[in-house]
Amino acid sequence: QVQPVESGGGLVQAGGSLRLSCAASGRTFSTYAMGWFRQAPGKEREFVARISWSGNIKYYADSVKGRFTISRDNTKNTVYLQMNSLKPEDTAVYYCATQVGSVPTAPNAYDYWGRGTQVTVSS
Repeated sequence: QVQPVESGGGLVQAGGSLRLSCAASGRTFSTYAMGWFRQAPGKEREFVARISWSGNIKYYADSVKGRFTISRDNTKNTVYLQMNSLKPEDTAVYYCATQVGSVPTAPNAYDYWGRGTQVTVSS
């Protein structure tokens, strides 16, 4: 079992940057792909990025491609999301989770969700 805890959110102006961290407990962290999702008020949870267990394969939502970078350090049981050129529409609660299903962009392919970290981008 992998239990993630997200951190690094905050308030930033448009065009700014934030780095989110997802620290996961559990000895099997390095065997799982991990994903970042986000949920804005009144909207469904949406896929942001996903990284394979080795870190070699990464997927991004079109809305963040070229601005966000997902990475991981298996020695620290941590996944990161570097967010640059932030926009007001990036405002949401950001969650990380463990991929247990076959579709890397679908929320229902993930389990062991963290509680999330709030990101607010002001215009």
